Amino acid sequence: MILIINSGSSSIKMALIDMPSEKLFAEGMAERLGEPGAALGWHVAGETHHVDLQAAEHLTAMEQMLAALFCRMDKERIVAVGHRVVHGGERFIAPTLLDDSVIAGIEALSHLAPLHNPANLLGIRAAIGDLPSIPHVAVFDTAFHHAMPLHASLYAVPYHWYSEYGVRRYGFHGTSHHYVGLEAAAVLGRAFTDLRLLTAHLGNGCSATAIAGGISVDTSMGMTPLEGLVMGTRSGDVDPGLHDFIARESGQSLAEITSVLNRQSGLLGLSGRSNDMRELLAAADEGDERAALAVDMFCYRLAKSLAGLAVALGHIDAIVFTGGIGEHAAVIRAKTVAQLAMLGADLDSTRNNNHGRDSQGYISSSDGALPVLVIATNEEKMIARYVSDITSREEKNR
Repeated sequence: MILIINSGSSSIKMALIDMPSEKLFAEGMAERLGEPGAALGWHVAGETHHVDLQAAEHLTAMEQMLAALFCRMDKERIVAVGHRVVHGGERFIAPTLLDDSVIAGIEALSHLAPLHNPANLLGIRAAIGDLPSIPHVAVFDTAFHHAMPLHASLYAVPYHWYSEYGVRRYGFHGTSHHYVGLEAAAVLGRAFTDLRLLTAHLGNGCSATAIAGGISVDTSMGMTPLEGLVMGTRSGDVDPGLHDFIARESGQSLAEITSVLNRQSGLLGLSGRSNDMRELLAAADEGDERAALAVDMFCYRLAKSLAGLAVALGHIDAIVFTGGIGEHAAVIRAKTVAQLAMLGADLDSTRNNNHGRDSQGYISSSDGALPVLVIATNEEKMIARYVSDITSREEKNR
């Protein structure tokens, strides 16, 4: 069994996966940490368990989650732990065994992901304290994108900003993009390294990636997860001059403006209603013009990004939609693909409305159109694969 831990700013997700069968044995989530409504739920061996955490913080929540799990299974069955870490900078470009120096390195990168890396570290330290005698592996969201060429990864700013401060485009959601790329190769019956894919991970956070030769060659997110597509509460791309303009007009600080762009913008800011695409689609159907605008802008910016990323590929073998919105919102896929006719994309409405469930993931028309797929992402399974690979190599090298 490999335990997967994703410790976020206000939640902790866990999954227990049997390897090499990749069967999910258990999954749990602690939500609203630090708030009065904090609670956790575990699904173990077909049973569901809930615990009130009473405003618990990360460390207490982690201890209670592990205690609830170990009441129902033998701790000794866990052979390794995989930890999702958002930002690896330029130092961590592959899954990495955790030790004191690696933990210090992750902490040193917290300025690049101040909302994420510190929370990831809380989960790492708590889990190592509870399971100290087995390998712990950090899996970095940025790692899959590390090989992007410099013309795709750098900004047109003074070069020493990159060489001295690490200012560059890192990309995120790498584990998801890698997983669905591999799954797409299986569906298409092609070698992953031979394919040129456009993948769109669409959830509360959204990113699109161009994959060629089995690696990311360009992506929509940048130095931080704020760049790129319209997202649930994040603005995506804006004019950099906006910060100075709003600071002068409103008197807000740079930190306050950045917070608004991260937490009060995107679908929420445009609609003034919600960051939940399901609610916005329903509101748009009822005549809410701002909800409709948010939906239309989301799809337009996504199509524009996918078309732009096609430049990095030369030709495209398939477009892949994944994530909560990508997997379940047929309207969003239809609106987006309708704007990509120049790429040869065309949807079959029946397949699309059925989310590709009866057509091996295909939602494209079958008359020679560019393949368009819906593939459910599984970051926990991908992390388990990474952890299994690295621990197996370590065992062989002993």
